[in-house]
Amino acid sequence: MKVLRLNARTFPMIEEERQILRDAGAEVVEVEHPGEDPHEEEIDAVLIVSAYLRSDDIDRLLRCRVISRLGNGCDKIDLEAAARRGIMVVNVPDSFSGEVADHTMALMLSALRKLKPHEELMRQGRRPSGTFGVRRIRSLTLGLIGFGRIGREVACRAKAFGMKILVADPALTGEEAAESGVRKTSFDQILDSSDVIALLCPLLESTRGMLSGKEFKRMKKEAILINTARGELVNEADLAEALENGVIAWAGLDVFGSFNVFVEGGFPTTHPLFKVKNIQMTPHVSANAEEAKIETFSRAAQYAIDVLRGVVPPFVVNKKLLEKYAKCKKQ
Repeated sequence: MKVLRLNARTFPMIEEERQILRDAGAEVVEVEHPGEDPHEEEIDAVLIVSAYLRSDDIDRLLRCRVISRLGNGCDKIDLEAAARRGIMVVNVPDSFSGEVADHTMALMLSALRKLKPHEELMRQGRRPSGTFGVRRIRSLTLGLIGFGRIGREVACRAKAFGMKILVADPALTGEEAAESGVRKTSFDQILDSSDVIALLCPLLESTRGMLSGKEFKRMKKEAILINTARGELVNEADLAEALENGVIAWAGLDVFGSFNVFVEGGFPTTHPLFKVKNIQMTPHVSANAEEAKIETFSRAAQYAIDVLRGVVPPFVVNKKLLEKYAKCKKQ
């Protein structure tokens, strides 16, 4: 049993993860990127955090049976190529929902209470002459685009602040919305009516670039955009321009599509977003918590071992694709 652990330098293995693999008798190869192990054809399982696994990378995994994502989003993994080779892709989508929801709320509350500009004044020995445009939170409308595990946790937290919550998610039924205390509506209505918009949906071809200049112009001038989902949901050049020109008031971002915050040695800060004043950015840390990390890495390692032992884990990302290719082989 041979396991390839990617991102071993940027996200080193933890002892709990290592112990699970050790107890299973697995030999572990630790590298940062695909292609660094000269014997990839001997790999039975891959553990991955943030690297890209493209079709040609997967085609070299001749013996592999499972790719286990130490986290949630699998948009960097070629799911089709994996299914074509009969490789199961699994993830751990529920171990840090609370942390991402907390971070989403933190960025929102920081923006609404204007913590960043208030701190700048404080460091200058000054205070604002008026309210600085701060609004009463319980009078505001929060628009959620996406209502999965994290969206539901954000809604629960926002309701405690007395916010009105609108949700755009094609999978949400009217009955579920009523039970959750939110109002199901359209994407366009979210743009038109929300004081804060939080992106909490997956990156799909249908959602890639869903917010660009046209959408920003539909939003309220006082609107705040929070993105803790995927950077590629937003045209970031258009966002920088909208913020610079006062088309919308503020943005809080933890994810980015135009640059890679996971690159070894640091990432460039030349993107126009870094020149904008009315923004708060964090380097993709919304899932961070020691407890969440231990749970996520441990479960991902166990899921990989489970698959190699013939046990199907609870979260199989490419299940339908596997069924499709299995059916084709039978025919």
